[in-house]
Amino acid sequence: MTELYIGLMSGTSLDGVDGVVVDFSGPRMVVQAHASTGFDAALRTELLALNASGPDELHRAALAGNAVSRAYAGVVETLLQQTGHSTNAIRAIGAHGQTVRHRPREFDGTGYTLQLGNPSMLAELTGIAVAADFRSRDVAAGGQGAPLVPAFHQGVFGRAGETVLVLNIGGISNLSVLGADGSVLGFDCGPGNALMDHWCQLQTGRPYDAGGQWAAGGQVLPGLLAALLDEPFLHKAPPKSTGRDLFNPPWLAQRLASSPDAAPQDVQATLTELTAIACSTSAARYSRDCKLLAVCGGGALNTHLMDRLRAHCPGIEVVDSDHLGLPALQVEAAAFAWLACQLVRGQPGNLPAVTGAAGLRVLGALYPA
Repeated sequence: MTELYIGLMSGTSLDGVDGVVVDFSGPRMVVQAHASTGFDAALRTELLALNASGPDELHRAALAGNAVSRAYAGVVETLLQQTGHSTNAIRAIGAHGQTVRHRPREFDGTGYTLQLGNPSMLAELTGIAVAADFRSRDVAAGGQGAPLVPAFHQGVFGRAGETVLVLNIGGISNLSVLGADGSVLGFDCGPGNALMDHWCQLQTGRPYDAGGQWAAGGQVLPGLLAALLDEPFLHKAPPKSTGRDLFNPPWLAQRLASSPDAAPQDVQATLTELTAIACSTSAARYSRDCKLLAVCGGGALNTHLMDRLRAHCPGIEVVDSDHLGLPALQVEAAAFAWLACQLVRGQPGNLPAVTGAAGLRVLGALYPA
């Protein structure tokens, strides 16, 4: 009997939705299909704005959540068309939602994490059960609520007797350290594409620096790089997680104030170097015996960033996750299909050693078809 799940992911890069159909019935999962769609400009702008306080934000967040669910439903429809599966063949959809705030352990000691989406609406639109709200239970248990992918990475990319690093570079970068002894560590490294994409949009009108070509033509500015690397989060020990709550345009503007004459292209080169150093430093600090680093997420498509990672990781083979059997743009969506499967089976989805939660927890809530 097949165990088919759909995973949907829209990350902090805010570039749209990736979806996969995954079969978990065998000893190893099988991705049957992948589809993606971009957010329209108005929705992307609104989601970005909702990362900060603003007027009438509860109303706007609710409507934006509806819009995200409509985009999700479109990807589900495409996946069903690609595979020929009926809605009844899919056990559940794992829908991450769009993170707009992530403040675990803050304010009252518990804090919160907030993903916009309307799981009830998605269940209505698709006729399939929806698993959602994966992060908040871990936060309620004293954890960071992120990253949740290391347990999935271990199952897909782990190798007996060999330490493997898996680096996801979305808007924020996060690292999974899959130990040779079976141990798993994971945490957010710092910025991924978020600052690079913001600066590229601001200076060129393009939503991202394709292949890192613009950055590759610039020069790294040592003074600015030092100011960027002075951020305390980058030097904090795990468990730790972050988001656009920290690495956002005001954060960048404050540090750029010391370099008012910096050429825009040189700033882009320096932001790329920041991401490369934040990730490579984390890799070196927590996995000295590692020989392989697999990169997934949109950052894997940034050729210049990949080159800079290789330069900062001597002795480590840096590849995209395609080389290990799962394409870079499918990894996170597949992880949320796995989390939906864990929820339906009543199995834990978190790793306390990663998030700092008080213990293993079944994550998410199920909205029946």
